[in-house]
Amino acid sequence: MASEKRIGTRDDYRWFTAITTRWMDNDVYGHVNNVQYYSFFDTAVADFLLECGALDIARSPAIGLVVETQCRYFAPITYPDRVTVGLRCARIGTSSVRYEIGVFRNDEHRASAEGHFVHVYVRRDAQDRTTPMPARLREALQALLVAPAG
Repeated sequence: MASEKRIGTRDDYRWFTAITTRWMDNDVYGHVNNVQYYSFFDTAVADFLLECGALDIARSPAIGLVVETQCRYFAPITYPDRVTVGLRCARIGTSSVRYEIGVFRNDEHRASAEGHFVHVYVRRDAQDRTTPMPARLREALQALLVAPAG
């Protein structure tokens, strides 16, 4: 059995956004379905990119494609809970970034779920090749960068 990793807290994250749960997010077991957490991840990253001015959805010449995600679940969330999603960066490469994400229920300090989300940047007009991420994005990501765990 793998060793258990510490559950993150709000203090571990650098940027936050609120996301409203919806009635339809609940599954037959009475809690937010696991697929919705990936939507929370995607929405939080998009909110960050838009807020820092690093993404123009219609015209940015470089776009980030999701190439890897993962989520670990610790405690259930249910509608109508309030969700806050925290972001930090574990790695900023030339053409990629690894976001680490914490999902928090209501005012709880410990994460209900944690995961990661990797973007690889490509040119909008040639999506089969990587391209260096835009300078504006790289600058914004610096505020989210944390030292590697371990």
